[in-house]
Amino acid sequence: MSERRMEKTVELDASPEQVWELIATGPGISTWFVPHEVEPRTGGTVKASFGGAFAGNGRVTAYQPGRRFGYAEPAPGDRPDHAFEFLVEGREGGGAVLRFVQSGFLDGPEGDAEYQGFDNGWNLFFTNLRTYLEHFAGQPVSNVLTMGYTPGTAADAWSVLHRSLGLTGHPAVGEQVSLDGPQQITGVVDVATPEFLGIRSAHGLHRFGAEGDGGCGVSAYHYFYGDPVDAETLSKAWDAWLTELFPPSPQPVDA
Repeated sequence: MSERRMEKTVELDASPEQVWELIATGPGISTWFVPHEVEPRTGGTVKASFGGAFAGNGRVTAYQPGRRFGYAEPAPGDRPDHAFEFLVEGREGGGAVLRFVQSGFLDGPEGDAEYQGFDNGWNLFFTNLRTYLEHFAGQPVSNVLTMGYTPGTAADAWSVLHRSLGLTGHPAVGEQVSLDGPQQITGVVDVATPEFLGIRSAHGLHRFGAEGDGGCGVSAYHYFYGDPVDAETLSKAWDAWLTELFPPSPQPVDA
């Protein structure tokens, strides 16, 4: 089994109790990551929805209330399972520190690409966590997620996404924008990386992604906080939008 690990430390302006609820319960994880269902016990199930047919299923491997939460997702064949662990600690002077570890990466070029993809993703989601605590703490979430695939490159995908959102290119962090699409989104850009574009509106977070070359994952994730929205209708609308932009095509089969 590969010993390669990803480790991240996230300082948060919240109590350890608040952070525990956000990393170890289904409703909490859903506010900044993707919709989750968690059985709160060692050996319990963990289910995640990433939009469309993309889903994750695992088992809780560590459950120490207020302190440590871990789970593992089985991998196909003889490759190592992906294992995730979250440790919550109090921070001197107030606040909390979240320590995250992921293991189970392959060695070689395939493992390098996988590691980079997870690294980019966790950077975005932990940004979501910080932003949720700063601007929307305590509010419930309605998740609207869609994900697809295109055989082109990320540069090709971004050209399509920018045009369809009414943009001439990637705006910079801090810019005010109004985006076209199934619904108009107005807010401030708070994420602008080669992989993701993020906007914080008055009522939520909106994240668009294009990752990979010679085969690219595309996504539109929305987190609406406060009063519930019609997530089912909005999900269908955004899914239809993404499907029209990137019609389904066969994905490459792993060797």
